[in-house]
Amino acid sequence: MLRLIIDTDTAGDDTTALMLAMKSGGAKVEAITINCGNVAFDQQVENALYTVQVAGRDVPVYPGARRPLLRDWRTVEDVHGRDGMGDSFFPKATRRPERKNAVNAMVDLLNDSPGEITVVEQAPMTNLALALRTDPGIAKKVKHLYFMGGTNQALGNVTPAAEYNIWVDPDAAKVVLHSGIPTTMVGWEICVRHGMLGPGELDEISGFGTEESRFFTAVNRVARRFVRETMGVDAVSCPDSITMAMVLDRGIVEDSHDRYVDVDNESELSRGATYVDHYGVLKKAPNVEVVYRASERGFKAMLFRMLRGESF
Repeated sequence: MLRLIIDTDTAGDDTTALMLAMKSGGAKVEAITINCGNVAFDQQVENALYTVQVAGRDVPVYPGARRPLLRDWRTVEDVHGRDGMGDSFFPKATRRPERKNAVNAMVDLLNDSPGEITVVEQAPMTNLALALRTDPGIAKKVKHLYFMGGTNQALGNVTPAAEYNIWVDPDAAKVVLHSGIPTTMVGWEICVRHGMLGPGELDEISGFGTEESRFFTAVNRVARRFVRETMGVDAVSCPDSITMAMVLDRGIVEDSHDRYVDVDNESELSRGATYVDHYGVLKKAPNVEVVYRASERGFKAMLFRMLRGESF
């Protein structure tokens, strides 16, 4: 059984990734931790709690970092809606968040089960960086870290150089990438190439008529409009859920290479840019497995099974 801590800034596709993990027959979500990012922090907490309720699971939600380590950022309600859920404004879930802070929850879980827990990072990395500062020894106790973030020689989605999750807190990302945790990077370009759902697929999902498909359609309403207006295609992007699919089924990773990866946390022009040393010109030891190609077919098959309410 794959044991997971999922760190998230719950909005839009984050909820789909959470649903995949909680509905998977091969995974157990030990904790959902909330990091500053997409929308107002307390709204992100509520979105995670509601997603857990829709999934019908018993997973604790731990609030964590309300701001990045060193700098300010901007939320992206224009991408996900004012509530981060496609302007659905769902009622509050019955379950309430845990009192323990996410950073302490991470440290305790990893120390209690060394080498057994995989961390899935689908948000800025502030919580994980703070956990490493609290107890540097946990770097050797993480089974593996998968993160959705950055780009590999590709365009950013918040600046020309940077992907949003890394841009929000590049200082935290730098701490994490140099911590020694075994790490796999799924860049924004992987989503653009392999993780987009077009109008025919979205119509098919709407036709499933399940609670899962109705939830998916609702939370992605605003995101679909945003992609159409900014990228010129009628589609929904699925960066976090294609990353989660790789966590749940390594066969979805079709091509990957160990590379040295670093983050620019100094220049405002390229703040949050990830630099993948493809040719090894820096002569530094690789610190990240970088995904170069993913199975679009495998990802969508898993996603559709979940949205149809089927086991997988």
